[in-house]
Amino acid sequence: MSQRFYMGVRTFVRPFVSLIWKPRVVGLENVPREGGFILASNHLSNIDSFVLPVAVPRQIRFVAKQSLWTQKGPRGRLLRWFFTAVDAVPVDREALASGKGALQAAQEILRDGAGFGIYPEGSRSKDGLLHTGKQGAAWLALESGRPVLPVGLKGTPELMKKKLPERGAVTVRIGAPIDFSDIDPAASKGVKRRLMTARIMDEIQQLSGQQRSDVSSSSSSSQF
Repeated sequence: MSQRFYMGVRTFVRPFVSLIWKPRVVGLENVPREGGFILASNHLSNIDSFVLPVAVPRQIRFVAKQSLWTQKGPRGRLLRWFFTAVDAVPVDREALASGKGALQAAQEILRDGAGFGIYPEGSRSKDGLLHTGKQGAAWLALESGRPVLPVGLKGTPELMKKKLPERGAVTVRIGAPIDFSDIDPAASKGVKRRLMTARIMDEIQQLSGQQRSDVSSSSSSSQF
């Protein structure tokens, strides 16, 4: 799918989202005007991957399990349309769980100059807490040299509970690119990834205001 179609869908959908939900978006000036970037966000609701592409003016792409394109019935058609519209990259379950296929797809997205969306917690938080982060975002930043923008989402679970949620209930806070320059360049890649991941999660927590959990989100998927 071309970026033109993605932006066309976004242009069509955004006025309805703004009219019904009126999400508050803060920090758009931190989004680079060109080049690939990594958007690392907390994950509160299944609708997060819909809210972020609408809120951010640059193209944001995600990876998702391939089976989401093959489900049947009205729900299946809706999922297929949505993931096609946001130009998500289908990855088979085994490769997604191992992280290898997802990271390869993410590298391609960044090389193409698009934004890549990632949830370092690995899955949706079911208790509202910010869970420990996995190292996929840090690995991508190290390997690609692309900036990491932290994002704090608030209020997206309410969109799934109410037919007409309160306008302005959803907030998207986009932080400045995270500065990792003080991390010892002589440190091993493993140490760098751990330090970078800790900083990414600290930045997300500051933007989201969530309380922290020292356990991982329970999920079979990996980010990554």
